[in-house]
Amino acid sequence: MADLLQRVAANGDVEAFRALFDTYAPRVKSYMLRQGADAATAEELAQETLLAVWRKAGLYSNDKGSASTWIFTIARNLRIDRLRREVAWQPLPENNDERPSEDPAPDEELSERERAARVRAVLAELPPDQSEVVKLAFIEGLSHSEIATRLSLPLGTVKSRMRLAYQKVRDALEDLR
Repeated sequence: MADLLQRVAANGDVEAFRALFDTYAPRVKSYMLRQGADAATAEELAQETLLAVWRKAGLYSNDKGSASTWIFTIARNLRIDRLRREVAWQPLPENNDERPSEDPAPDEELSERERAARVRAVLAELPPDQSEVVKLAFIEGLSHSEIATRLSLPLGTVKSRMRLAYQKVRDALEDLR
């Protein structure tokens, strides 16, 4: 094969090149397919390789390796160049921009559900008078004085019940801080 390359380099021998092409085009195409190229790209790269062989035949030297090694080095380099030119990343179509999910992470959601269940359990254990003031304050959003008016209790009694309820809830849920 080296002699064919020398004939192409010396005087542009078309018959020598045809012999090189017939020998190496299918082998280079097969190599490209094994490297992951689709059939059309493999065919293009095989032709580009042999075109480069035609143009650069004068650069070939027996001292640096066999003709086959030289040709497959050209093929490998062309494949690398093609991969570098290909677009590795493409933006999504319009109105499909990636945004992080606003949903809570599954572990956070589970943790929050467990925390809420513990709070409900602690509130359920409060004495009825304390539970009532907590519900009026946090569910209905009433102030201490509004709770006192609704329940016909002194304001100090409402505040005492609220403070006792806070202390029990705080003690029971101290590990959640």
